[in-house]
Amino acid sequence: MCWSKMTIEKDVVVSLLRLTQNGSICTELLKKKARISADVIAQVLQKLSANDLIHLQRDMIEVSPDQRVKMTVHAVQLGADLEQVCKTLKWTEFESMAAHAFEANNFRVVRNFRFRRAHKRWEIDLLGCKQPFIASVDCKRWRHAWRKTAIIKTVEAQVERTRALANVLPLYCERIGLTEWKVATVIPMVLSLVPGPLKFYKDVPIVSILQLQDFINGMPGYVNLLTHFPQNLSKIGSNLIKFCQNNS
Repeated sequence: MCWSKMTIEKDVVVSLLRLTQNGSICTELLKKKARISADVIAQVLQKLSANDLIHLQRDMIEVSPDQRVKMTVHAVQLGADLEQVCKTLKWTEFESMAAHAFEANNFRVVRNFRFRRAHKRWEIDLLGCKQPFIASVDCKRWRHAWRKTAIIKTVEAQVERTRALANVLPLYCERIGLTEWKVATVIPMVLSLVPGPLKFYKDVPIVSILQLQDFINGMPGYVNLLTHFPQNLSKIGSNLIKFCQNNS
């Protein structure tokens, strides 16, 4: 595809992401907002439909949440500004992008996982599980550059949450889907929409959404260089006693 066609397709996709935030739209609205000829828009829509990025229903354009996630990635691949595109995303769609990347690499994903330890309730945005690794992910939907102080605070909080999860992990094996696992290595990480000034802080990775695929691919090879919490999942009995004592 030549540069001009890529630019036109990018503009149409970005317009679609903006206009479909609240549901389906009519093609006439897209033609009006995109300011591109009707014939060209029709060609782009047919291509997007053929690639399962949208669903055309007569004069209506329907886009599922999963398709919006795929369209976001497609827009960036076409050269769209990441910050501009991310402004069109809802929070749940950002989490879906992360989940999609883990699932594409055969990780089992658990979203918004809640647990208790020592009278305190905790929540982790996303767990990506592929034996023996569990990525404990804090999704930060920062649209703009973020300060180092905010990164440090975020990382330290995520390490604390992840350590708490590792300590009670044997109690939640069934809920997370780890019943066949004997050991696990839990790895805290922070995921952002845009790259920040730091890639690591205290050996905790800070990964932008577009770098996530590469990070997942390489994670098994350098996990020992990252902050991580190993856990023996066969010690359910002793951990259960400790858990009961802490919550009595």
